[in-house]
Amino acid sequence: DMGLVESGGGSVQSGGSLRLSCVGSGFTFRTYCMGWFRQRPGQEREPVAVIDAWQNTQYKETGRFTISRDNVRNTLYLEMTDLKPEDSGMYYCARRPGGDCYMLPSTFGYWGLGTQVTVSS
Repeated sequence: DMGLVESGGGSVQSGGSLRLSCVGSGFTFRTYCMGWFRQRPGQEREPVAVIDAWQNTQYKETGRFTISRDNVRNTLYLEMTDLKPEDSGMYYCARRPGGDCYMLPSTFGYWGLGTQVTVSS
């Protein structure tokens, strides 16, 4: 069965770090654009970072987060450092058909269930 399963979320204090993981199954992981998105309560889902099939990356904000992928383990990662309270939210992993990427949630057709990140001040 096809699936995306996120893990690694949790509660941390401001300045802390987390590493999110997303394991893909049931599709040819290496050929898809993959992305991380965040949704805060009452707000729309927004892009955090995307990585295409050729390992090119795009970020909404540069400096604190790093997206990467392991095509052998079919796993997408998001390394988050110097976390701030405004980084809190539900983090979703998603895939986009084709290898190239756009920072638009509407172009991603399959989503995981998310992992919660809470950063306290």
